[in-house]
Amino acid sequence: MTTLNLGIIGTGLAVEKLHWPALQALGDRFRVAAFCDLNTEHAQHFADYSGADREQFTRAYHELLQRDDIDAVLISLPIPLVADVLTVALESGKHVLCEKPQAATFTEANALWEVVDDHADQVLMIAENWFYRDDLRFAMQLLQQGAIGRMHTASFRRLKQLIPRPGEFSSTPWRWQGAYEGGPHLDGGVHQIAMLRMLMGDIDTISAQVQDANETHGGASQLSANLRFSDDAIGSFMLASPSLPMPPDEDGVRIYGSNGVMSVNNERILVWRNGQTEKYVVTQQDLGYISEFQNFYEAVTEGAPVIGDFFQSWRGMEFVHLALESAATQSVLATDRVIAPLRRWPIDLWLPFGETELRVDVESTTYDGLVAG
Repeated sequence: MTTLNLGIIGTGLAVEKLHWPALQALGDRFRVAAFCDLNTEHAQHFADYSGADREQFTRAYHELLQRDDIDAVLISLPIPLVADVLTVALESGKHVLCEKPQAATFTEANALWEVVDDHADQVLMIAENWFYRDDLRFAMQLLQQGAIGRMHTASFRRLKQLIPRPGEFSSTPWRWQGAYEGGPHLDGGVHQIAMLRMLMGDIDTISAQVQDANETHGGASQLSANLRFSDDAIGSFMLASPSLPMPPDEDGVRIYGSNGVMSVNNERILVWRNGQTEKYVVTQQDLGYISEFQNFYEAVTEGAPVIGDFFQSWRGMEFVHLALESAATQSVLATDRVIAPLRRWPIDLWLPFGETELRVDVESTTYDGLVAG
């Protein structure tokens, strides 16, 4: 098995909490050959827990990208810094796995299309781990197989306090400053947007309202939108991140179809149909990070298609941008049909290279009647 020499640009919390555990699990496929960070304390901490060679550290990402022994790079930087580094990384000839989103504004993301197209022979993945979650892939397959018939309505809601907490992503100062479009919605909300598009298909129109009820983080904290999907299904999207403590609340998405109803909430999936309740519990939960790196590796070594590509991340940014513009103009706005045609299932179901069937560990139970499960 080929081992890719990986350079890491940015060694903060995302690498420690999300990426490094996945790289450890795929240790026969990736080797950290170099790492870069302006913050030498972050770099030393990374070297301590990962065992990376401290001699392979540099504060200058240009130096890392000029090395011939680096096959690919992981870019894990604050949002306002990503676009420039992504551009240089592609121009250096490296394969790139880049944390989402790829830019601080939608305008900046649009400006990246030219450089992405110019380097189409290189693998570029924008790290949206929710495309690879086993629970969402299993729910996606159930819907594609017609589990609840034709989908006509979806309702998503998530309300959770957001304040700086030591050791968590909310603690980083660049998130407080919010020097990027959409605040917490561009940073974290794109995950929920990705989930909705996985399950319902692409979004056609958006009508939104926003408010700011959080003095600790920049950008509008509350977003509520009415949606129409590309097959004429409709839906609502509510994502709120206030600073006020919130009582326990079950978030997630509920989808209403012609023959039944589905609820997707983390690893638990409920299907109500034919007077029965079917409960599925997906027993994995690394939240898709290992599969994400596996897809990247197979794209580089086997030519496998990338599920979390630039276009899919661009669509998530487009949603945030249009929601803000809709709120500002009090109008219904359509998503772009020129970049790529809207289609019923805009996100492919990821399978490991060479596999033809979804393999997910699921515990299932069936109840008589429509129960909470």
